[in-house]
Amino acid sequence: MRRREFITLIGGAVVWSRAARAQRSAMPVIGYFSARSAESDVPMVAAFRQGLNETGYIDGKNVAIEFRWGGGEYDRARKLAEELVRQRVSIIVTSGGELSAAAAMDATATIPIVFNVGDDPVRTGLVTSLNRPERNATGLASFTRVLGAKQIELLRELLPTAPVVAYLINPNEPTAAYQISDAEEAARATGQQLIVLRASNDHEIETAFTALVRQRAGALLMGTGTFIVTRVQKLIGLAARHAVPVMYFRREFPEAGGLMSYGSSTAEMYRQMGVYTGRILRGDRPGDLAVLQPTKFEFVINLKAAKALGLDVPPSLLARADEVIE
Repeated sequence: MRRREFITLIGGAVVWSRAARAQRSAMPVIGYFSARSAESDVPMVAAFRQGLNETGYIDGKNVAIEFRWGGGEYDRARKLAEELVRQRVSIIVTSGGELSAAAAMDATATIPIVFNVGDDPVRTGLVTSLNRPERNATGLASFTRVLGAKQIELLRELLPTAPVVAYLINPNEPTAAYQISDAEEAARATGQQLIVLRASNDHEIETAFTALVRQRAGALLMGTGTFIVTRVQKLIGLAARHAVPVMYFRREFPEAGGLMSYGSSTAEMYRQMGVYTGRILRGDRPGDLAVLQPTKFEFVINLKAAKALGLDVPPSLLARADEVIE
């Protein structure tokens, strides 16, 4: 090969390399930050990608996603959020409740943030208004803590002779006090006694199940939060071992073998997060996008789990279910 041809080829390679780097640098990067785990968030990530696709963004084609996982360890939240800020991602998406959202907002006041929280984001200080958040963050608020009344009502219909219901909550959850208060109020409205059990690690979960059996609780209402979501199999296994009917707050639990759940549609919530993320990448300001609230709720019953517990599910309850797993 002649020297001039060699130089031309080298020059072309340099130009191509620079163009490739420029193309990669121009691709927006989403920082997906969850206080949970990659395993627990599989269905959520799939729904999030679906929403992104609806706005024209496809992971690996015209957008990249950087994932960070807290694994249920609350003290890692701030560190992981700061990592994404240092990487100068285009937008941060938080999954895992108020703690993740607060950590991201403490880390940056300029990078747009799309959150998914269970409590009222105005009350917790994440936004100034649901209609006009005004700051650099918006997203979805599922208000899962206010679903306790409906969940206890459904438990009561399944187990009308159970006067005592236990309630399991992680005391380190930012909304724990509110959740307990709402659950107690819901139980009083149905004339049932509520036993509050607290657990923030695996040993305390096992102790809580032993306590509810000892105190003869007829059923268990599961509190919400990151810690609970990362212990799906453990909780379902303990419920089966102690023969305790449990009402969960997300369909992923009965899908994995739990008895039943009532709550907002996880898939729809995360799809909407993907849509909001795409809209912001296209130029919308997060402060102008109203915080969304769930419009779709799901009641799911696992008949196999009911049979294992020796329960006959009333036809009226089956008729109300959005899905019956057989």
